[in-house]
Amino acid sequence: MMNLVKYISSLSLVILSGFLLVACEDFLDRQEDEKLTFEKIWESRNTTKQYWLNAMSFLPRENANGIGDLDPYIGASDEASIAFEREFRAMNFGSWNTSNIPYYKFDYYYRGIRECNIFLQNADKCSDPLLDKHELAKWKIQTRFARAYYYFLLMRDFGPVFLLGDELLDFTASTEELYRPRNTWEECVNYVVGEMNACAENPVMQKQADLSNGEWGFATQGACYAVISRLTLYSARDLFNGNTLYRNLINPVSEAFPEQSGKALFPQTYDANKWLVAAQAAHKVFDDGSYKLYRAGNGNPYEDYYGIGYKLWNSELIWTDGYFSRRGWAITTLPTGVGGTAWGGVGPTQKMVDAYAMDNGRYPIIGYNVEDTPIIDADAGYSLEEELVKTDWEYPAKGWSTSDNYWIKAPNMYKNREPRFYITVFFSGNYWLHGEAKTPISFAKGGNGNKSHDYPKSGYMCNRFYDHYQNSASENWGNITFPVFRLGEIYLNFIEAVLECKKRSVTLPAGYYEEAIEKWNDLRNRAGVPPILEVYPGASVEELIELYRRERQVELAFERHRYFDTRTWMIAEKTDGGKMYGMDTTCPLGNMSPTETPDGFWKRVVFETRIFNKNHYLYPFSQREIDRNKMLVQNYGW
Repeated sequence: MMNLVKYISSLSLVILSGFLLVACEDFLDRQEDEKLTFEKIWESRNTTKQYWLNAMSFLPRENANGIGDLDPYIGASDEASIAFEREFRAMNFGSWNTSNIPYYKFDYYYRGIRECNIFLQNADKCSDPLLDKHELAKWKIQTRFARAYYYFLLMRDFGPVFLLGDELLDFTASTEELYRPRNTWEECVNYVVGEMNACAENPVMQKQADLSNGEWGFATQGACYAVISRLTLYSARDLFNGNTLYRNLINPVSEAFPEQSGKALFPQTYDANKWLVAAQAAHKVFDDGSYKLYRAGNGNPYEDYYGIGYKLWNSELIWTDGYFSRRGWAITTLPTGVGGTAWGGVGPTQKMVDAYAMDNGRYPIIGYNVEDTPIIDADAGYSLEEELVKTDWEYPAKGWSTSDNYWIKAPNMYKNREPRFYITVFFSGNYWLHGEAKTPISFAKGGNGNKSHDYPKSGYMCNRFYDHYQNSASENWGNITFPVFRLGEIYLNFIEAVLECKKRSVTLPAGYYEEAIEKWNDLRNRAGVPPILEVYPGASVEELIELYRRERQVELAFERHRYFDTRTWMIAEKTDGGKMYGMDTTCPLGNMSPTETPDGFWKRVVFETRIFNKNHYLYPFSQREIDRNKMLVQNYGW
């Protein structure tokens, strides 16, 4: 099966080593004149297509490599513990600065924007009779989508950035001539929303159902609306809506840019109507009619939730980063005791474990006191005194592996939890399921899952995106279409926006509140838990918002949402900083078998203490960029 990202993978090296000159190292770097090779590019369908693929090649690949190698969005999130010494560790401990910025993509995405502009301005020159005009139109609309998406990716890291439109910067100009101020946040949002709407409304942009097999992975009308949904949701949240922390981020006065001169970069007045905009944006994805929550059809919630990341190109996926081998995810979430290639070092924190509901739908741990001891919901059926007492109970494996359910002796903490818990969280003393095999795993010191530096520091492993139907000990990994955008997220976006409208007395379209609760219940039904108002009758709107945030945390676990959610909600100083807890992986195995877990392992301990300061909500611009562009206002605190 061929798709967009596979095209890019196979051809981008040809492009970069052949006719195309390498793009500038930084956004404002000078670049050699391209005209020596430029005109010949557009004489052939093949080289025109190659240039198109190069413009698209800047799209991130969220599943192609090991976790934490290409971005910080799992490693620098409070949901995850990652053992590997990658760049995100500087973010965990607050040791990054403007000369050492992990995963700095500012110049990278502007190179992508420039390549998109070059393609859009020149593709129609192609005179090759082998190039079908409808095919070219598809390439152009995909390129326009990618250009807007690159801006979205910049905005979620940096906030407001430069809007170039169709402009190609003149790299023969002096550095001073290339000075420019940032556009405001609202201008950036309006630009991306406008571009995505224009793409969606273009008759060339297809719906999901209209894609041929060879076009799977292309952006669709639904993908355009999904980007708008996420962006407008972020824009309504506290980080970008009346955030006085950024009140002094104001463009310099400039006669060269009168429209930007002296403007505040971030809106300083809270606008509750932004929640209505976000609700309507999410609803537009529903109106597309191309998607439905994935269900296997046999009423098994384990199979239903696991299938989101297991069933290729399933009905819930709005846009995926491509069709890849699952190896990149699997080797980092595979205990070393299983054998074969295993770097098992990625797992949930104790806070993430505590976030899941019981099978009755209630959340057992509703907070922590000043000593970080859990505060328990007395009605949830969870005992703090007995949470680490081991008892015999049936482990649910049927529906997401080749194994039937089986009995284990394990702490009560993990007993009677909702299905999403077992799909996502693997704990010591259990069996790792791989193909027809079941391997007992211990994360205690010296255990088969803790033999070297490759072990989960929290004592838990992420279970979710490994293919448990394959035996990876024999290097069988399976494939994946990673859910970059999926319908479950859009449901959650809609629910949040509607609840915030109710809280702030913003008038909603008729039926929106009822539809939000209905969609929330549908998500919970798929996850095997009762409706939210059945479990929490009489909950206030404020209480529903807190319950919603827990729902979002577990439903979207390890899909690279939590990092942005804690930041845009502006709760990351509390959630992403401070003590991170897990089980005691320093507890020695002693004389026990390497597959056993000693009793001393089962206690809540701090595995690391993280730092999150107010300036960490947004990425900084590099010092080099600040030095070269005297009109560029640095983000807060850097």
